[in-house]
Formats: sequence, C-alpha cells, structure tokens
Amino acid sequence: MANQPENEAIKPLADIDKLVHEPARLMILATLHVVESADFLFVERQTGLTRGNLSAHMSKLENAGYISITKEFVNKIPRTLLRITEKGRTTLLDYTQNMKQVLDKLK
Repeated sequence: MANQPENEAIKPLADIDKLVHEPARLMILATLHVVESADFLFVERQTGLTRGNLSAHMSKLENAGYISITKEFVNKIPRTLLRITEKGRTTLLDYTQNMKQVLDKLK
C-alpha cells in the first residue's frame, strides 16, 4: 500500500481519481455533465482538444465506464455521440468534493 500523506489537509488527494484529474479528461466530463448528450464536434469545440487527443481521452473514459460513445449515421454522415454515465457522474461529483475538501482545508 502506498504511503498516506501525514498532512490532514491533503489526505483526500491520495484518494483522487487520477483518470479524472487529468485536465483534458476533466474538461470532457465537465462538458458532458451539463448536457444530456453531445456530439464529437461540440465536445471538440468546447474543450479545444485536437481530434486525435479528444479521441484518445474518450477511449480512456469509455474503458473506465465514465462515458458512453454511440456512433450513428445522420443523412449518410457519421456522428459520434457522447454521454456521461451514472458512474462517470458519481465519479466527477466525488472528485469535486475531494478537491473542495482539500482547498477548504488549505485556507
């Protein structure tokens, strides 16, 4: 087991989900948290990520069960829809609570 921090203010950081903590993935989850679903282009514009970067981070979030990805055709044009899952929503809320706890204790 990893060493636990001795400083009480930063202990919640030891339990932080490092997959969510990465800024690009946090932006994706935050974007999806406020909409029912979003297409790839919307998330790309909102986050400012390149297509390749966004795609790579989406795969990691999907593998963790934090988002679902649906591919469909609309008028013969491919469209990728993203949704945050309940697991992803819960994980994001836990992450924000842990971060708030740390920041509040540092005041």
